[in-house]
Amino acid sequence: MQLGIVGLPNVGKSTLFNAITKAGAQAANYPFCTIEPNVGIVPVPDERIEKLTELYNPKKTTPAVVEFVDIAGLVRGASEGEGLGNQFLSHIRNVDAIVQVVRCFENENITHVDGSIDPVRDMETIMLELILADMQTVEKRIEKTKKQAKSGESKLKTELNDLEDILSGLSKEKPARALDLTDEQKELCKDMFLLTIKPTIYAANVSEDDLSAGNTMVDAVAKKASDEGAQTVIVSAEIEFEISTMDKEDAEMFLSDLGVEASGLDRLIQKSYALLGLISYLTAGEKEVRAWTIEKGTLAPQAAGKIHTDFEKGFIRAEVVPYDVLLDLGSVTLAKEKGLMRSEGRDYEVKDGDVVLFRFNV
Repeated sequence: MQLGIVGLPNVGKSTLFNAITKAGAQAANYPFCTIEPNVGIVPVPDERIEKLTELYNPKKTTPAVVEFVDIAGLVRGASEGEGLGNQFLSHIRNVDAIVQVVRCFENENITHVDGSIDPVRDMETIMLELILADMQTVEKRIEKTKKQAKSGESKLKTELNDLEDILSGLSKEKPARALDLTDEQKELCKDMFLLTIKPTIYAANVSEDDLSAGNTMVDAVAKKASDEGAQTVIVSAEIEFEISTMDKEDAEMFLSDLGVEASGLDRLIQKSYALLGLISYLTAGEKEVRAWTIEKGTLAPQAAGKIHTDFEKGFIRAEVVPYDVLLDLGSVTLAKEKGLMRSEGRDYEVKDGDVVLFRFNV
């Protein structure tokens, strides 16, 4: 899963990126500090992996991972190339989902590119640039399809109508994900790699005092996000950076004192997984305990293929025990003895938290 972190300059993008990846992306108080996208890969926090590691004491533990891409700040006019906008937009086009950081705190020592703090205006600025870029993409596709449709092929005429419907919706300054599209039109948007069809989370960046309850600016962000089919998570980039330097126990105590149950990273990943329809299944043994990310609804052979293509080609069956059952009993042997390990075939949909052993022919 690759998440692109975007936002206007000086809203806390790179500070947040530094905190959650510890990758040292440059952060400074001036626009366009980030030009090339910084990339960091971070493990997905998963208590199940930790518990299975305690149970099996494996030689290796491998969690699922998320790739964060810190994309340079966008400004008004990016769709026309302002602020190296075309380059930045191309970076956004490659990610699975967008995390837009919006500034919901006052600090006179940190300049804002527009001179004042207004997160909804910031959201609209970036969204408009993404919509304008998408309109250019759709218009080019319409011109191409018009030429091809002269052949009289009905499929192309249908596509042309769909493209015009999409363009009409975008022209009303609505992102593609907020439009009332058919399944075919949604697939067309994905095929064109439209920016505004991508799942989006707004990260409302607040001060320490507002982390637990938010503020009026966060409320405005949440309403705007809901109206356009996006989600919101409250974070404090400065707090995230602070806890990134602590060990797990100290970080948990610090967050508890702030009245927060989980870090911004944890909540961001949880929402991202849900937004993209992702789950994790687990494999466990003395050699390795590992989490594997798949789409919800993935069948057993395809889930096996995540490990190795030979597993999918030669799939025989999946031996499955739910994580909670395995942890309660303490071993696969006991699960088998009690009849709690199931043998599943090709039509089985792997569930989140399934501990699986795949049987296959070489």
